Amino acid sequence: MSARYWHLGLLALVVAAFLLVLYLLRIVLLPILIGLVLAYLLLPLVHWLERVLPGRRPYRKRILSTLIVFFLLFGILGVFGYFLATAVVQAAMVLLQNAPEIISRGLFQLQQGLELVRQQLPPEIQDQLERTLVEGGVAIGNMIREALFRGVAFLPRNISTILGFAILPFFLFYILKDSEKLLDGFYGLFSPDFAGRVRNVVSIIEMVMGRYLKAQLMLGMIVAYFAFLGLLLLRVEFALVLAVLAGVTELIPILGPWIGGGIAVIVTLAMSPEKALWVALLFLGIQLTENSLLAPRIQSAYLHIHPAIMIVLLVLGTYLAGFWGLVLAGPLTATLLEIYRRSHHHEPAGQTG
Repeated sequence: MSARYWHLGLLALVVAAFLLVLYLLRIVLLPILIGLVLAYLLLPLVHWLERVLPGRRPYRKRILSTLIVFFLLFGILGVFGYFLATAVVQAAMVLLQNAPEIISRGLFQLQQGLELVRQQLPPEIQDQLERTLVEGGVAIGNMIREALFRGVAFLPRNISTILGFAILPFFLFYILKDSEKLLDGFYGLFSPDFAGRVRNVVSIIEMVMGRYLKAQLMLGMIVAYFAFLGLLLLRVEFALVLAVLAGVTELIPILGPWIGGGIAVIVTLAMSPEKALWVALLFLGIQLTENSLLAPRIQSAYLHIHPAIMIVLLVLGTYLAGFWGLVLAGPLTATLLEIYRRSHHHEPAGQTG
């Protein structure tokens, strides 16, 4: 019994050290993590094609099925990217053409509104408001300048991440083609007894991450569905493309919903300016509903964690580790709970290996 818990503690330390390394190298390893997630989602299709394709040489069938899935993935991404780029470019051209009128009208309305407010204030508060506006203008200028400097410095600091995304297709291809060989080589690093325990932990991680990915995909599909219905009712151009984009960006925690909703508002502002506010309210309502009701309930259902506990985990994860804490709090907790359940309930009492 003591040996069992000793092995369990050692495995927990290994998992914790592995997660710590992942966190410290999170920016560099981001393309690799994305590649592993894509491989996890695509491997079932590769295995299915491998079974149904004719031929008696497994190695050739595996390469052929990998190539089919590989080009199917990038074909879908290419078609979607084309329609998205068409919508964005067309909207950008309209915005550039109408930018002087839009900006001048917006500034005029803002000036009128501020003037009406200023006239209702006492003289000393009016002076304070004018000083605040001047200071705010200087602060905005400094922010723009710092943003430009950060943008220029972005490339040298993140060249490894950029290179990682450049080699992502090649990494994904070899993972799909040689996944079994890579796993066998990894397990071969351990002794036979310890390798069995590592396999159990890896299977638990795979199961929990699979549940988490299914939960995220479900949330993305729900957001895309309601966004499409709302945009269709508002008769917004490119409704389907913008709704699919909202569903895809929903998979990106924190920033994703803002990216999808922001692009939809910008495109609507260019094509139908009078509908832009309604589109912004539509996406704001979807995100409020998703964040407060759907996300905790769906993630808790797939990860087998109570919704109230899931909300606490999301808040604590965000506080402790920001973006990565929000992403990993639920899956990590579910993984540790599943390891405990299996070690405590499913191993025979007399087992000591």
